[in-house]
Amino acid sequence: MSFQPGVSKTNERVAVVGASGYIGKAVVRECVRRGYATTAVTRPASSLTFEGADMGRAESSDLASITKCFKEAQTEVVICCLASRSGTPADSLQVDFEASVNCLKAAQACGARHFVLLSAFCVAKPDLGFQLAKLKTEAALEAQKDVTFSIVRPTAFFKSLSGQVEIVRGGGPFVYFDLGNGRSATCNPISEADLAMAIVDTVADPARSSQGGAPVWNVGGPDAGVSMKRQGELIADAIASATGEERKEPWLLGVPIGVFDGIVGAIEWAADLTGNPGVRDAWELGKIGRYYAAEDMLTTEPAERYGAMSLSEHYENVAKNGQEYDPYTTVFAKNPLMK
Repeated sequence: MSFQPGVSKTNERVAVVGASGYIGKAVVRECVRRGYATTAVTRPASSLTFEGADMGRAESSDLASITKCFKEAQTEVVICCLASRSGTPADSLQVDFEASVNCLKAAQACGARHFVLLSAFCVAKPDLGFQLAKLKTEAALEAQKDVTFSIVRPTAFFKSLSGQVEIVRGGGPFVYFDLGNGRSATCNPISEADLAMAIVDTVADPARSSQGGAPVWNVGGPDAGVSMKRQGELIADAIASATGEERKEPWLLGVPIGVFDGIVGAIEWAADLTGNPGVRDAWELGKIGRYYAAEDMLTTEPAERYGAMSLSEHYENVAKNGQEYDPYTTVFAKNPLMK
């Protein structure tokens, strides 16, 4: 039978590492929905559980611990959703590289068939510590021959673009960075549920793995591309739709990107002057913010656009139901692939 996105599965045992994270939770739910024997791996101190999934408690920073976990679960496929929470160089090296490579070594030790890595679209233009760490993990995958692998690079998540809905609702400005001539960064973000589907698709689709010769998948949502300025307009539309009130023209506040450059430059000067690790971390965080303010996170090929939920639909759900609405069940209800 040919592969069907969102539907096909094998009978293999899947371990999801980073199951307590934003995307990891959705990946566990998607694996369970498709009928995989799923082990959700979290740290030993975690009390998190998932309906339909076994729990594995292990420290991915400890090779022996994560190897034992995989062996006890009789793991055949590993999905690694680990990601640094801070983005600082030290944290990124420990999580995005060292812990992730531990998961690869553990997969090799337990005889797993396939390894899926959640990476990031932005590594194609690396300038930050976490991007370099992810690329080192990608290189480790490509250098080994023991397991087939898939690398999924999403553009951006909906959650990272939702923070200004309540500000606009309260009459405040929608702030974006003006790159000159009225231009702002453009993206086609993907919902967590759609991304989870894409990630789990790679388990059974040889065309999306090193076995089929195309293991790296840059993936965004179904939108053709939405500029930051346009996002402010979509939020105004969503608020009007949710409240039934007349649409108010949004206050779009374009801040020149040079302002951001000045702030980042000042922090860099302070870091060089003091040598303080905390100030240097602040500089890295400033660089991350500046990167996403200026760089397009946009896939352009049809095969790189995936999913059912548009950004405008997401904003409507946030305006109506709040930030914590469940995008998984929303996509499940509307996506014909998930029937």
